[in-house]
Parts: sequence; structure tokens; C-alpha cells
Amino acid sequence: MDKGKNISKDRKKYLKKIRNEKILVKVVQFSIIIGLIVLWEVLANKGIIDSFIMSQPSRILNTFLNLSQNNLLEHIKVTCIETLIGFLLGTFLGAVIAIMLWWSKFLSKVSEPFLVVLNSLPKVALRTSDNNLGGCRNASNYSNGTCNFLNSNNIRNTKWFLKYR
Repeated sequence: MDKGKNISKDRKKYLKKIRNEKILVKVVQFSIIIGLIVLWEVLANKGIIDSFIMSQPSRILNTFLNLSQNNLLEHIKVTCIETLIGFLLGTFLGAVIAIMLWWSKFLSKVSEPFLVVLNSLPKVALRTSDNNLGGCRNASNYSNGTCNFLNSNNIRNTKWFLKYR
């Protein structure tokens, strides 16, 4: 049975109106996006907005078209692989540790306070090295440039911490 033959003229008119309205909405949405991009480009070219901070659509497009230069695609690939390996390794180790804690009531009781403390620490404080992340502005010589939660500057400033708490 063909759907189109059993539809009345009014129904066809209504469906055409709905289809035209959807097309109009998409055209207006696309026009707004194009208008904003053109406005952004013009404002950056005229110097009204700082193109160093906000860049420019033409620069972004140029960078996108030249992704293969300077081995950028290779760096993106390595980053994606490292992210995937880290996620899979973390998931696997987390599942193994969870199974061990579930299996052994003794191990669960022993590790509970340590897990509570680790969970309450800010995740930034658990960073172990300073690999390509820059040093802390206030880090002392004894903390090897790291900006961990428990470096010597923070220990010395416990009076300040308790005073303004």
C-alpha cells in the first residue's frame, strides 16, 4: 500500500508547511553561525578584538588545513594512544583492586582509612612529578620545584591556614 495515495490535500499541505518550516529554521541557524564567524573575522582584522587572544577564523582554518606540518597529526595520535592506554590501565587496576577489596574483608578494613584520605585529597595534590607541567611559583628548594599540597611552604604556613579557616 502506497502512503502518498491515501493522504488528503490538506494533509499534504500541512506536511509541506512543516517541512518548509524545518528548512527555514536550519537556514536561519546556518546564517547566524556564518554571520557570527564573519563578524569575528572582521572585528579581528580591524583590531577591535585582540586576534592573539581570540584568534581569527581564517587562522584557525589555515591551521586546520596544515595539520600535517610539524608532525601535529603524529602528536595527536600519540596523545590519543596514551590516553586510551591510561584509561584502560586505570580501569583494569581499579577493577582488580575493587575485586581484592570485595574478596578480602580484612584487606578492606585495613585499607579503608587510607582510601578515605586519598579520596578526600584534591587530585592535583596526588601529582608525583613535575614533567612538563611547570614549577610552582612559591615552591621552595626542598620541594624540588613541585607544587604539591604537602610541600614545605604549605607546612610552614599552617598558622595562616588555621587563622583564616
